Amino acid sequence: MSIAALGSHRATDRTNPEQFHAFDARNPHVYRAPERLAASATRVSLKDLFEDLRRQLPHGVAGLNNNYTALYARRLIAEHPLRATAFELCRRRAA
Repeated sequence: MSIAALGSHRATDRTNPEQFHAFDARNPHVYRAPERLAASATRVSLKDLFEDLRRQLPHGVAGLNNNYTALYARRLIAEHPLRATAFELCRRRAA
């Protein structure tokens, strides 16, 4: 099986947000897991949540890219604004 077939972003010319939206559409359970974990946290690192998710899933998630952590954090904040203070965000360099 090729790397592209596993969902890697290396074989495409898509932007990181485009890759993220494609990955998210194929793997809705990935968003739900940090959403549940963040529900009870006062401060949380989405990178830590990703690592927890990688440990929890028996075979990991093909294509789970650390470049998506900020996009997931922003999505969590957009969908759960009362939890916005739980995440520390860096300023975005690109749209």
